[in-house]
Amino acid sequence: MEEQILEISDYATSAAFSEEERAVLDYAVCMTRIPTDVPDELFARLRERFDEAQLVELTATIAQENFRARFNRPFEIGSVGFSEGAVCPIPER
Repeated sequence: MEEQILEISDYATSAAFSEEERAVLDYAVCMTRIPTDVPDELFARLRERFDEAQLVELTATIAQENFRARFNRPFEIGSVGFSEGAVCPIPER
């Protein structure tokens, strides 16, 4: 898991991630962009791996995390120290 955290910026080519994990991360990236466009090909890849209920849960979770990030940023709400000393790379912009 720590390897995945360190390699999150290169998830598309990193051996630390499975094809399923890459598809989920691709989905999260698409959902956080404006406009929120998810290519049909990506959604088809997700449908091969997840059933309808799992897709709804995955979509809701990504949307909720996106909401929290967009809410916290203007108020400069940062970490509260729960992962003190753990690896936490800054995402690329």
